[in-house]
Amino acid sequence: MASAGMQIFGFILALLGIFGATVSTLLPNWKVSADVGSNIITAISQMQGLWMDCTWYSTGMFSCTLKYSVLALPAYLQTARTSMVLSCVLASLGLCLASLGLKCTRWGGGRQSKRHTAIASGGCFIVAGLLCLVPASWFTNEVITSFLDSSVPESNKFEPGGAVYVAFVSSGFLFVGGSIFCMSCPGKRRGHQDLILTPPDKLLQHQQQQHLIQQQLQHPYCSLSPLDSKAGYSLQDYV
Repeated sequence: MASAGMQIFGFILALLGIFGATVSTLLPNWKVSADVGSNIITAISQMQGLWMDCTWYSTGMFSCTLKYSVLALPAYLQTARTSMVLSCVLASLGLCLASLGLKCTRWGGGRQSKRHTAIASGGCFIVAGLLCLVPASWFTNEVITSFLDSSVPESNKFEPGGAVYVAFVSSGFLFVGGSIFCMSCPGKRRGHQDLILTPPDKLLQHQQQQHLIQQQLQHPYCSLSPLDSKAGYSLQDYV
């Protein structure tokens, strides 16, 4: 089972993965214009993202155009949009569950419930990493295929941008963080290790009762069983 330190490390990795997935979803540079042929001396740099297309000019000015029509987009771009949004939402849900499943926190119930919550959060992180990896891989494949196509003019050739690399790294963080939380899988029960966490006042009362039972068992004239002592009376009253 993962220790508390490993869980904190996995929580930090998952947090970085969520931040990276959100940033890559919003960035407009999923693909950038390639500097090949006559494009090397051009004064315009084009970038295309999931939500907008931007153009940079040599004067330092830039303009962006939002992609309003969803049906007019290619299939890989529609899939990338949906998958990245679902990845961010599912990773955020996993982050909430992970905060309850951490061993260093007091909320979240007993040890057994914390383990189950940690496993659920790990599953959310792994699925979120998969949802982030698939669109990044598909988008990269489409960009490279179009770049290697000789029928595409050099002015329309693009290469993967920085947002794609951020998505790849974020999916790796989510995978590792989810794997660490999944290591909290409950094993064999070992006595009192799987008991529900007891409040301090009830624990102190239980210890006092156990101490009283031990004192009564050490009496030279009678010996009480734990069942007799818990019944609320003593055999000394009848001796």
